[in-house]
Amino acid sequence: MTASRFLAPRPGVPGGRALGGAALLVVLGLLAWWLVPAGPAQPRGTLTFATGVPTGVYQQYGSLLKQRLARDVPGLSMELVPSQGSVQNIDMLVSGEADFTIAQSDAVAAHLKQGGEGGDGLRAVARLYDDYMQLVVPAESPVREARDLRGLRVGMGEERSGVSLVAGRLLEAAGLDREQDIDAVPAGIDVMPGMLESGKLDAFFWSGGLPTGAIEDLAVMDHIRLVPLGALMPRLHRMEPETRHYRAAVMPGDAYPSVQQGEPVDTIAVSNLLVTTADADPAVTEALTRSLIRSRDTIGQRVHAAQKVDLRTAIYTDPLRLHTGAQRYYRAVKP
Repeated sequence: MTASRFLAPRPGVPGGRALGGAALLVVLGLLAWWLVPAGPAQPRGTLTFATGVPTGVYQQYGSLLKQRLARDVPGLSMELVPSQGSVQNIDMLVSGEADFTIAQSDAVAAHLKQGGEGGDGLRAVARLYDDYMQLVVPAESPVREARDLRGLRVGMGEERSGVSLVAGRLLEAAGLDREQDIDAVPAGIDVMPGMLESGKLDAFFWSGGLPTGAIEDLAVMDHIRLVPLGALMPRLHRMEPETRHYRAAVMPGDAYPSVQQGEPVDTIAVSNLLVTTADADPAVTEALTRSLIRSRDTIGQRVHAAQKVDLRTAIYTDPLRLHTGAQRYYRAVKP
């Protein structure tokens, strides 16, 4: 039976023509629904995201991004896995222990230069924000520059962290050997402030977004000072290519108001990348990229560094090229 025959008005039935017209609209609507292809299905499953030490910015950023992704893509969940930092994050990525992570660009570059496992398969999702190197000492400390650390107990970050990598290079630029000239203590931001407060450390290095909560909390509990590091930049440049991802930067005077009293601090900065592998599902990568960019303002209320994430800078992910899923998102939203 054809559609026209089915819709023909029955003789003797009042209003048959009107009923037939209404039925025709219903059938045409159903046909249109059947013929028009459905949009792409949202990805489903669980992705593993390596973060960092407790109280660190990576951990906080990952937690907030997880919440946003759950809202944007209900079928896709994120499992957060703690780590020592950038170096271990890259190792977890290439070993398959993590699907996505955050890592400093210099740590990525070092992995590539050393021919690290899986380096050819690393891909970027976005450039995030800059980490600022922070050398923290008690307010009464005689340390005024990095070379004054000679003979002191210095927190260097976890052994497999980006902090440890940068701190070692800063010491070298200051003319110090981390193995012989200082007592290097491997510890994370979750414990270094307490160790400084209790006198178990004389100073510690930290690489993180501004402000870092653990340092804010320490400033409330104890009198501390931030040692300028910007004067090391010319020497770092002479150590290239290993140091080419570092740039001179200024911590604004309101990063830690109770410490700086409105005074800026010259230091060194390095960018952070959201990283995955070439094997990552393009649909999942695209969805995560979308949530990342859209969450800037909400995450930025809690992690101030996240306010720096935007479409103009997110695509500059040297030394990695963008994943195809991330490319798909950026092309779709390109003005």
